[in-house]
Amino acid sequence: MKRPELNEYNPYFQRYIDLVEDGNFFDLLKQNTNDTIRFFENIASEKHNYSYAENKWTVKAVLMHIIDTERVFSYRVLVAARGDNTTKIQTYDDDAYASNVDVTNRSMESLLEEFKVVRRSAEILFENLTDTQSKFMANAVNYNITPRALAYIMIGHIQHHLNTLKERYLNH
Repeated sequence: MKRPELNEYNPYFQRYIDLVEDGNFFDLLKQNTNDTIRFFENIASEKHNYSYAENKWTVKAVLMHIIDTERVFSYRVLVAARGDNTTKIQTYDDDAYASNVDVTNRSMESLLEEFKVVRRSAEILFENLTDTQSKFMANAVNYNITPRALAYIMIGHIQHHLNTLKERYLNH
């Protein structure tokens, strides 16, 4: 799958797409999956419920946010890939989702297992898109978006959070 053109997504998402290296999309996706799993597996257990400031997510809450966002983006990919430009893809309030889930007592292993399943589902969806389907436009209310744009955003979104975790959570 090729990198998306600028007219295939809202400029807001450029910050995520810019975090994705050049290369074969499927190799990049698999690497992102493996890097994410390895990253969270290597965080010391005493940091799992750590937050760097009041009202900031914990490490496990960040992973849960990643999982939720993967689910939301996968649905958006499905809508676009099926050529559905009449269904309006609504915004997603990640703070509301985060405030309505409690991962305090969930193990990192449980969260990673969920991430693996959700990501594998997305991988299968991407593996079975034709080039034509990857360029279908979905109606995201204020802009249009393609499956391939969403694919790159998914990788960049995780990289963004891994970078934040490294900078603000794990250097303390």
